[in-house]
Amino acid sequence: MWQQHLEAMERGDLERLQLTRVRENLARIAAHNPAYYETLGRPQPDSITALADLQRLPLLTKADLRAAYPFGLACVPQKDFARMQMSSGTTGKPVICPYTRDDIRQWGETMARCYTAAGVTRDDVIQITPSFGLPNGGFGFHFGAETIGAFYIPVGPGRTLLQLQLMQDLGVTAITAIATYPIRLIEAAREENFDFRKTKLRVGLFGSEMWSDELRKKIEREMGIEAFDIIGMTETGGVGMGIDCIAHQGIHVWEDHYIVEIIDPQTGAVLDDGKEGEMVITTLTREALPLLRFRTGDITRVLSRDRCACGRTHIRVDRFKGRTDDMIIFKGVNFYPSQVEALLLRQNGVAADYQIVLDRDERGNETIDLIVETMAPLSSEQPARIQRELYDYVGLSLKPQFVKVGELPRPPGKAVRVVDRRKA
Repeated sequence: MWQQHLEAMERGDLERLQLTRVRENLARIAAHNPAYYETLGRPQPDSITALADLQRLPLLTKADLRAAYPFGLACVPQKDFARMQMSSGTTGKPVICPYTRDDIRQWGETMARCYTAAGVTRDDVIQITPSFGLPNGGFGFHFGAETIGAFYIPVGPGRTLLQLQLMQDLGVTAITAIATYPIRLIEAAREENFDFRKTKLRVGLFGSEMWSDELRKKIEREMGIEAFDIIGMTETGGVGMGIDCIAHQGIHVWEDHYIVEIIDPQTGAVLDDGKEGEMVITTLTREALPLLRFRTGDITRVLSRDRCACGRTHIRVDRFKGRTDDMIIFKGVNFYPSQVEALLLRQNGVAADYQIVLDRDERGNETIDLIVETMAPLSSEQPARIQRELYDYVGLSLKPQFVKVGELPRPPGKAVRVVDRRKA
C-alpha cells in the first residue's frame, strides 16, 4: 500500500489525529483570516475536545464559497499560492480553490493512495482523459501518477480515435475518465472493430459523475477491465478524496485528511451510520483553503468504520446515489436519475444513454418523457416490463420512447441526463 502505516491506523489513533488537525485548522483560520473565523463563531481550538464538538460549528455551503470569491476564505497570503483550480457550477460566481506547494504534495499523496487501492503501481502505463484546465480532474491524476512514479499519457478529453490508438500502441494498462466517457470509447471501438481485450488495459478509475453499479458492470464487461469509483471535488482540493478498493465494499475516504459527516439535507442534523443523507466534509490538511463542515451535496451513507477486507481502516461510504440538487420532483414523485439508469441497464439491448425531459404542455400541466437508446430491437415484452418497473421501483407512470444508438446528443463533457424545460 501507499503510506501503508497511515492507511491501516487503528480507529482510536486515527480519530486522535483528526482531533489534533481540527484544532490546528481552527488556529490557522483564527490567525490568518479573522473574518472567516468570525463566521465560525470564534471557537477556541482547545474547546474542541471530541470530534462530536464539530457539530457546534455552522455548515458551510457552496453559496458561501461563491460569496467569498475570489480568495475571501483563503488562509495564506496570495504570494504563497502555487496554483489554483476552479469550479464553475451552473449559477453564480465561480469557486476558486488555491493551492500552496504543500497542498499540491497532499493532492499527489491522496491520489497515489487511490491508484494503489485500485492496484495501479509505478509499473503501469496510465492514460489520463479528464480535462487539463480549470476543472481539477486531469491534474489530480497527473500529480498522483508522478507521485507513484508511473508513466502517464496526458491526453485530456475527446479525440476518441486517438485515445484508442494510443491505448493500443503505448501499452496502456490503466485509464482514468469521467464516468460516462468509457461509453464513448466503447461506441467508437464497436465502429472501428477495436478489441479492448487485445490491449493491455486492465484497470479504470472513473468518477466526476453519478454512475450506477449497472453501468460499472457494463463498462467492465465491454472493456474487459476492473472499474473503480473515485471521488473528490474542487472545493475540497480535487479528485482523490477517496476510492473503492479491490474489495468493492464501499468507497474509502482518507480520514487523516478528511472528516466525513452525513446530515439530513433538510434539517442539517447529523445522521447515524447507515442512514442516507448529504455528505459533509471537513478538510484537515489543506493550507490555502481549509474548509470546516462543507456541504458537498452528495447523497450517500456510512457503510462501515471497521477494517476492510483490503486491510484499510479508513471509513467506507456507499457509492453516491445523486446530488441534493439532482433530485427530480415530478407531480409529487421524488427520484434520482441514477435510479432510472440502474433499472434500464438491467435490460438486454438497452444502451447506456438516456435522457429525462421535463416540460409543460399548452395548459401548463407538467409532462415527462424518457428517451432511451437501444443497441438492438427489444423483445415484444420488454417495453411493458420497463414501464412496469419504472412505476414499481421509481413511482413513475410513463411510456419510454426507444431510439437507436447515437440519436441522443453527445456533449463533449459530462452526459446530460436531465433536460428540464419547466424552468424556461
